[in-house]
Amino acid sequence: MSRSLKEYIVVGLKGMAMGAADVVPGVSGGTIAFISGIYEELLSSISNVNLGLFKTLKNDGIKAAWKQLNGSFLLALFIGIFISIISLAKAIKYLLENEPILLWSFFFGLVLASIIYIAKQIEKWNFISVLILVLGAFLAYYITTLNPLVSENSSILFMFLAGAIAICAMILPGISGAFILVLLGAYKPILAAVNDRDFKTIAAVGFGAIIGLLSFSKVLKWLFANYKNYTLAALTGFIIGSLNKIWPWKETLTWRTNSHGVEVPFNQQSVSPFSFNGDAELTMAIVLAIIGFGLILLMEKLAVKKQ
Repeated sequence: MSRSLKEYIVVGLKGMAMGAADVVPGVSGGTIAFISGIYEELLSSISNVNLGLFKTLKNDGIKAAWKQLNGSFLLALFIGIFISIISLAKAIKYLLENEPILLWSFFFGLVLASIIYIAKQIEKWNFISVLILVLGAFLAYYITTLNPLVSENSSILFMFLAGAIAICAMILPGISGAFILVLLGAYKPILAAVNDRDFKTIAAVGFGAIIGLLSFSKVLKWLFANYKNYTLAALTGFIIGSLNKIWPWKETLTWRTNSHGVEVPFNQQSVSPFSFNGDAELTMAIVLAIIGFGLILLMEKLAVKKQ
């Protein structure tokens, strides 16, 4: 697909939005990719990394292989994701620690609107579609109720495996790759590696992510090509179930001491803002949720206008 420089800058900005979402343990970058209209192109481009690409490279040269890969699109997108993760890691960490209710409220509104957006893409509803949606919602909800591992493993092999597993969730709308990292006990070591510029750990996670991404993207591309409606129903269910994780008001049931000797929440459950123990910040939370919701509606409107 041929694009102008302006359009590639827009792709880069969409990548930055995906990166920002992926840093937060509860929001999926795949959701952002879907609502910004680049999800299927992303899957198709990634799945082009195969033996055929290397044959094209050998027989026809770099330019032909780059075009077959849709390389300019992927480069612009991943530059945006990388810039976002590097630049926003500290800011997101600060907000998670100091303004969690407001941060989660914004993302709750954003994800809630994305459910409506993705569900509207389903062309035909039937019993199987509804069943798949319900099963997807229950599966995602169950994942959000799991307790994170107590230990935080930072070995290179473990970081590689964590990257491979988490990337599969990151490209699935509704299932947060960052939350999978939390469950595995790998989220904080990776965040610390980014903040400390620990390139050895970053490289291990990156290589794991590449392997997982190349494998899983082919599966998703096949599902979209052959069972698009059912796949969209499952993704809609995943996002519905994931809302429990990003509900702004939580009650901490148990605590744990992290590697710095600081007590942090270990097991939490969602509660009503009216029974929240502390300042619920309800007015500001509602405002930010509406902003997040409205942002998705605006993106949808712009996408329709462009088409």
